[in-house]
Amino acid sequence: MAKSKRMSVAVMGAMVLSLSMHAGIVVQAGESDGLEQLRGGVAAVLNPGTSNSVDIVNATAKKLNLELLELKEEMQTGRLVMANVSNSLNVRAEANEDAEKVGMLYKDCGGTILERRDGWTKLQSGNIIGWASDEYLLFDEAAEDLANSVGKMVATVDTEALYVRTQPNTEADSYGVFPKGEVVEVLNEGEDGWICVDYEGNDGYVSSEYVVLDFIIDAGETVGEIEAREKEEEEAKRHVNYGEFSTDVDTTMLLAALIQCEAGGEIYEGQVAVGAVVMNRVRNSAYPNTIHGVIYASGQFTPAMTGKLDQVYASGNIYESCIRAAKDALAGTSNVGDLTHFRRNNGREGLVIGNHVFY
Repeated sequence: MAKSKRMSVAVMGAMVLSLSMHAGIVVQAGESDGLEQLRGGVAAVLNPGTSNSVDIVNATAKKLNLELLELKEEMQTGRLVMANVSNSLNVRAEANEDAEKVGMLYKDCGGTILERRDGWTKLQSGNIIGWASDEYLLFDEAAEDLANSVGKMVATVDTEALYVRTQPNTEADSYGVFPKGEVVEVLNEGEDGWICVDYEGNDGYVSSEYVVLDFIIDAGETVGEIEAREKEEEEAKRHVNYGEFSTDVDTTMLLAALIQCEAGGEIYEGQVAVGAVVMNRVRNSAYPNTIHGVIYASGQFTPAMTGKLDQVYASGNIYESCIRAAKDALAGTSNVGDLTHFRRNNGREGLVIGNHVFY
């Protein structure tokens, strides 16, 4: 019997090594709904005119000490809010600039509107509950458009082991096996119950019967989470001189592991390009100034969010080409100029290298 599909507008909190937080709303879809609703992104979740029933994640509600019904009412249409900033936005305990700072929203972060008054919005984003100025927020269709642009559909493996096929059928060769709990980015709907997912830069196919689907958008960080992350970053850069982009072996291997997770199946130029994006962010004042900080920044790299990066790094089984690409990127090689983003090539304008578009 096929497992039911689940979709959520989820928010990822601060990433400190393999720690991740996942909160949001869940929409239970009927067996006949298919993936077309899932491809609608945020709008498909927030539209009350659909036949989907909304069920709030119990653990999230308990953690925030909110009643289920109250939280459910807050998550209706028009309750999505997105940060409209180039760097970051302070979230405060009260609706004024002099109030205590309780956290920060970053570019492309989202949350849920709890209350609005006098040019301020009380919102929930990850573990943050506080007030932000409307001047730096997006609402309604503008918020949904941005969320659909920056959000990701991911699939979580819900069986002990799941083959990743090169084509959408059981007779096709396999790239490998995903273990239970593996989280991968969904690229699009396949055929006859198959989903196309990213496998080290390749298009892989898994049966939709054995995965759970979630739509995720990034969340901000509380003051406590920021302090913990900065402490980790300081520890990671103790032996690093980033002025010359020299680094220790561990950090080189961490960059190589990320390149493998994101582009292990790409041509060498594509692997170098991923490494160059990381180094471009290190140089850019809008991002952390360490490799560790860039890689584990909230919501930026899916393998870091899901724990896949830590698994590859800990295994030590990193492709030689990815290690070489990391060293080239550290040496200053960039075949993408100063570009700081990439994603699977879906028609977006930008520099196309292999299966990725850089922008």
